[in-house]
Amino acid sequence: MKTNRFANLSRNRRNMRNVPTAYLARKQVDANVRKYLNAALSENTVLAYRADLKHFMAWGGSIPARPERVARYLACYAPTLALSTLSRRLVAIGRAHTARGFTSPTDSPLVRSMLQGVRRSCDRGIRQVAPLEKADLLKMVRGLTDVRGMRDAALLLLGFAGAFRRSELVSLDVDDIRFTDEGLLVRLRRSKTDQAGQGRVIAIPHVRGRCCPTQKLQDWLQVSGITDGAIFRQINRYGQVLPKRLSAPAVALIVKQRAESVGLDPTPLSGHSLRAGFATNAARLGASLSSIRLQTGHKSDAMLQRYIRDSQMFTDNPLSKIW
Repeated sequence: MKTNRFANLSRNRRNMRNVPTAYLARKQVDANVRKYLNAALSENTVLAYRADLKHFMAWGGSIPARPERVARYLACYAPTLALSTLSRRLVAIGRAHTARGFTSPTDSPLVRSMLQGVRRSCDRGIRQVAPLEKADLLKMVRGLTDVRGMRDAALLLLGFAGAFRRSELVSLDVDDIRFTDEGLLVRLRRSKTDQAGQGRVIAIPHVRGRCCPTQKLQDWLQVSGITDGAIFRQINRYGQVLPKRLSAPAVALIVKQRAESVGLDPTPLSGHSLRAGFATNAARLGASLSSIRLQTGHKSDAMLQRYIRDSQMFTDNPLSKIW
């Protein structure tokens, strides 16, 4: 009885997740209902699902698709795509079916077994970007004086100091920040782990030196003339600040470009290197887990333990005790 009860509970949860997409697929949907159902789905998630489904269709897939067809799709791309990408594409294919009233082939024993086999046979670890060291960050932002440079300096320093994800960083508006005598308060309206939009506030104290994140952000707002709307915006080749907000992938490009410009290898770096860099540097210098989590917004210590373990692989290595 327990097995059936838990199986029914799991099935009900899957059905509840499919309610918004199935309802929105109907031709006649009240405008207000559509508005709030759309808000329940993350914009980035919707865009990712759309791209995943497009990839499946371009390969030769169709809606509806038989489980055998989906299994062949998995077999085709298992050698080249990350497991997380394959899993997300299965979710997209499944949602496309349920939204049209079809049974999802991704729930079939064949596809589930196929994915399990891919997981066990593909010896590809999770890609882990390199954390950005504070010393390297300071090298990257020193000497950036033109309009683009001032934007990049503010972006990099704020991203590191606030331990922001790249999507969080580019989502910030002028109304989300407040300068105080002690530093800067940033209101994060929504994040990856806060899709309900409860929000939280991150404190960034003033720090000594020319690379204070708060001061660099003030300098950027002053030189750009931005008084409302998006803080980090696109800049054209003439150095003119455009109204359009920076995209999340642009953060990774800026990190790589500024790293390469000071002689660092940009290959292992990405937008997440700012967030990972904060956690790694803080852990190495003895900051408490609770204080780091207040900044990063992690719900548990599990991920932070990884940062701490990585940062202490040499400093706390037992070999140093016996050699």
